[in-house]
Amino acid sequence: MLSYKVIPNQVTKISTGEEYIQSLRNRNLKVYLFGELVQEIVDHPIIRPSINAVAETYDLAVREPELATVISPFTGERVNRFLHIAQSTQDLVLQNKMQRKMGQNTGTCFQRCVGMDAFNSLYSVTYEIDEKYQTNYHQRLKDFIKMTHQYNYVIGGAMTDVKGDRSKAPHEQTDPDLFVHITKRTAEGVYISGAKAHQTGCLNSHWLLVMPTMRLGEKDRDFAIVGAIPVEAAGITYIYGRQSCDTRAMEGGNMDVGNAQYGGQEAMIIFDKVFIPNELIFMNGEYDFASMLVERFTCYHRRSYVCKSGVGDVLIGAAATIADFNGVANASHIKDKLVEMSHLNETIYATGIASSYQGFATKSGAFINDDMLANVCKHHVTKLPYEIGRLAQDLAGGLVVTLPSEQDFLSEEVGDLLKKYLKGRAEVATEDRFRMLRLIENMTLGRNAVGYLTESMHGAGSPQAQRIQIARQMQLEYKKRLAKILAGIEVKEDKNLIINELSDYFERVFKI
Repeated sequence: MLSYKVIPNQVTKISTGEEYIQSLRNRNLKVYLFGELVQEIVDHPIIRPSINAVAETYDLAVREPELATVISPFTGERVNRFLHIAQSTQDLVLQNKMQRKMGQNTGTCFQRCVGMDAFNSLYSVTYEIDEKYQTNYHQRLKDFIKMTHQYNYVIGGAMTDVKGDRSKAPHEQTDPDLFVHITKRTAEGVYISGAKAHQTGCLNSHWLLVMPTMRLGEKDRDFAIVGAIPVEAAGITYIYGRQSCDTRAMEGGNMDVGNAQYGGQEAMIIFDKVFIPNELIFMNGEYDFASMLVERFTCYHRRSYVCKSGVGDVLIGAAATIADFNGVANASHIKDKLVEMSHLNETIYATGIASSYQGFATKSGAFINDDMLANVCKHHVTKLPYEIGRLAQDLAGGLVVTLPSEQDFLSEEVGDLLKKYLKGRAEVATEDRFRMLRLIENMTLGRNAVGYLTESMHGAGSPQAQRIQIARQMQLEYKKRLAKILAGIEVKEDKNLIINELSDYFERVFKI
């Protein structure tokens, strides 16, 4: 059992969504939203939908345990699959299937993929750090994972530094706090300061895994820190991210919100001399492994974006429904646009799950998915949801941005006029048409467009990051030799030697 003293206030294993919600209450969090300190995040109308989305990860596990839970190798009991270290390609595939299902159930970001991918990447990286430096990070991590399995916690990952001047390395910054770094080392542990931006679901987690954000050099040793921190640890300030249409949740009612039950969450985390005890440190100055950690994390996380196919399923359903409500469901061009939306959506899913099917074991025994296909998946995600969203707005019509308010719709003075003049098909209630239009607005313009569009662009690395990784793995020289051989062009190398020159990637893919 770990000996550190600061742990979350939950003392029993969490099983259901309601138990999870209660585990978030009465924490001493310092959270600012609209310039004011939030007293209780669970009861805040803007924050609560994001909590509900995470709660669904627990309720899905109750309803579909074979999909969303797994027997923990650390405790022998069932634990949420979001906490599991993948032991096979089937584990990787089931992660993707669970992610698509969660996207379907919530229509938004459910905020647990970062923690899952951080756990898996750290598992193999700590093993290899220990192998080189005879440290004991891997055992520490396994002890920590065991504890999280015992309580069935939510783990958040914190990787993205604010970065400051992008042309300079961390140690070159005028203000060192622009990258999270160690400010003090003691016999008991380290203290860190800095900030992490765009932190998905951080307030809704029980623990944060703090990680470096980029390749580091020898002079960046103090920035090479990985550790676990309770969300309510002393010295942390959270500043909640503003989202389009988020204040509609404070107006009362649920029609204008579009998706009243579920939402995403992003916040900035400020660390001011936050303590990490030795037992919870998994990298401490091993700067040469920072790039390995970042690359393995992004490999996992970029194929995790199959979640957007689940959200896409909801948006395709909304587009098809509004076409039906408008009385045009049988028009050939409507059908063709729905086919196009489905084609794009399945392309995202296909590349992501193919990456998982081509997974392989690392030295640690944990399985990792195929990097090339993971980057192809994420690169699709930077583009295709925008076109799916455009087609959804096309099918919805202009009312998606000119619809009067819920208060007008329910008012005694003009409500009946709106029910009369916003009518579609006679047998469809005007309120149902109103709600479907608001859902499409929510997903393509409103608060859940944050997760479906902009976050699809920049999450897990912006588009150029994937293009760099794809370029590194194109194997152009190998492919040029293939073409020359078939064209009858003499090649200097013996073609029988080509097999010996293949990268690990091709050996795994083609089983040569």
